[in-house]
Amino acid sequence: MATTKVYVIYYSLHGHVVRMAREILKGASSVPGVEATLWQVPETLPERVLEKMKAPPKEEDVAVIRPEQLVEADGFIFGFPSRFGMMAAQFLAFFDSTHELWASQQLAGKPAGVFWSTGFHGGGQENTALTAITQLAHHGIMFVPLGYTFGSGMFEINEVKGGSSYGAGTYAGDGRREPTELELQQAFYQGKYVAGIAKKLKVQPQ
Repeated sequence: MATTKVYVIYYSLHGHVVRMAREILKGASSVPGVEATLWQVPETLPERVLEKMKAPPKEEDVAVIRPEQLVEADGFIFGFPSRFGMMAAQFLAFFDSTHELWASQQLAGKPAGVFWSTGFHGGGQENTALTAITQLAHHGIMFVPLGYTFGSGMFEINEVKGGSSYGAGTYAGDGRREPTELELQQAFYQGKYVAGIAKKLKVQPQ
């Protein structure tokens, strides 16, 4: 049986999204027959601006993806911080660079999930996912929401928890809050869930 390739692609400024991405990678990799790879999109901010924002260095063990590499994957899980209720401009710029893939619809029919980080409750926990779907729709990529398949973890109200039926999420607060164990569990589950669907949808060679 052919290997199903799932790309976990993220942008992270202060590290919250990459923490979630690594957990999603573990979940996707736990599915037999799935080869999951972690990628980051190019940074668009100058180094001087990043220093003023006190952004940590980028992860040296994660390669920067090029648009043409997307065609190699059978499924995707995209992650980004929210900016004014939408995906960060860096990730939007990456989608803007996929024009040739859009023109030829080379990504049509492939499944994808999304995950995110916001500052607080009003930062776009659901709107960030909703607006990200427009990028997928233009490519013909099939959006894979979690629904309520995560079970009791979806209904937790005794602790602060990011995420929703659209995907896994976390809160960064003022930057010092780290993803909780429950948020990381949901991220792992999302990786496993989306990878399983990508495996089912992959067309096997005759």
